This record gives sequence, C-alpha cells and structure tokens, in this order.
Amino acid sequence: MRRAPGRLPAGLRGLALLAGALLALPILALLLRAPWHELPARLASPALREALLLSLGTSLAAALLALLLGLPLAAWLAGPASAARTLVRIVVTLPMVLPPVVAGVALLFAFGRAGLVGAPLRLELPFTAGGVVLAETYVALPFLVLAVEGGLRGLDPRHAEAAAVLGASPWTVFRRVTLPLVAPSLRAGVLVAWARALGEFGATITFAGNLAGETRTLPLAVYAALETDPEAALVLSLVLVAVSAAVLFALRRGWFPLR
Repeated sequence: MRRAPGRLPAGLRGLALLAGALLALPILALLLRAPWHELPARLASPALREALLLSLGTSLAAALLALLLGLPLAAWLAGPASAARTLVRIVVTLPMVLPPVVAGVALLFAFGRAGLVGAPLRLELPFTAGGVVLAETYVALPFLVLAVEGGLRGLDPRHAEAAAVLGASPWTVFRRVTLPLVAPSLRAGVLVAWARALGEFGATITFAGNLAGETRTLPLAVYAALETDPEAALVLSLVLVAVSAAVLFALRRGWFPLR
C-alpha cells in the first residue's frame, strides 16, 4: 500500500498555494472577462469558423503524421542504448526546448523555396496549409515519440520473446503483442501531440505566415484579433482553453488518478 506523504510545513504550503494561484488566475481572468452574452454570435462568425476548421484540419493531419513517423522512431529509440540513439534522442527533444520562432526559421531554411531540401525538390510549402501542417508536425512529433518510447521501455520483454519463440514474425509480434500493450501510451502521445499542434503559434507564423483563410489558425487568429477586437480574442482563447481541457479530461486516468 502506498503511504501518504507527510504534512507539508506551513511555508511550503504557502508556496504551493502561490504556484496554484499563478497557474489558475490567468484562466480565471479569461472566464471573467469573456463576453458571454455575445458568445453565440461570436462563435458563429465566418472568421472564427474559418480559423477553427483550418486549425482542426491541420492539427489532425499533423497528429496523424506524428503517429505515422513517430511510432517507428519511438520503437527504435526504445532499443538497446547506443551513441546513435542518444544523438537521435537529442535531435528529437530539441523542438521541445527551441524557441518556436527559431523552429520556424529552421523550417524555412530547410523546406523553404531556397532551403536545403526545398530548393532541389522545388517545394512550395511556406505560406500554405501544407506549411502549417509541417510546422505543427515538427513541434508535436517529439511529444508522441517520447510518450511512446517511455511506454515501450516499461514493457516486459518476455511477452514479445514468448511470441517470437512460438514462431511469430517481428511484424506480427509488433502488431499483435507490442502495440496492444503500449496502447495507453500511444493514445496519450497522440492526444498530447494533437493538442500541441492545435496550439502552435511561433513556428507556424514564421514558416507559414498569417494569411486569413489560408494559414491563419486559431492561435494566429487570437494574435490578429488582439490588435483590432480584444473581445474576439477572448472568445478564440476560450475555444482553445476548452479544447485543452478536453484533452486533459481524456488523459485523466493516466495523469489524474482519483485514488
């Protein structure tokens, strides 16, 4: 049985309350300042619908790409330790700590019209919806990879070994044994990657721009609305908060156990 931690000293309890207030007050301010009486009309506006549909489409595409590319990468990283795996893990983690604008600049010099890959392949990704998907995938992929790699490392290898001894091929072992066992980590990774893609701002605006109807996702619409219509920015922010809260609710069993 797990033992409950001892009672915190009064000073630490005060700091804990201060930390909780620091995190809760901005959300509370959004809720208190939101124009609730105008909410239905604001939510029905063409600009919001346009940004919402674009955000949903590009973020879902980014999450699917992250799943397609990240699952095999996570499986490889979960293998025996090596210098190559350490180096690749550093590269995978970099987008999580890079300033988003720097990530956008890096994407521009890699996949832009004059970029390292963009020039020889004649890519036309900047200032397009495809560019938004690429930027969102770049920042979301590490979250899925690290979540799935952690799940794979926690598996008992005897299950896969038993299946292999019984004659199952590596693909069958991966599909019928490993994937079902790692499914909770995979679901969590996909959800967090999707939420990260949905909220992406810096890399998107740097690489794909902020063109209404083309590349203006919800976070970019918030930024644009702040200059001309703060109440619209509040409504857009509430939509993003609601989506983020829904993702956390979906993850509640793994991250927020009731007991």
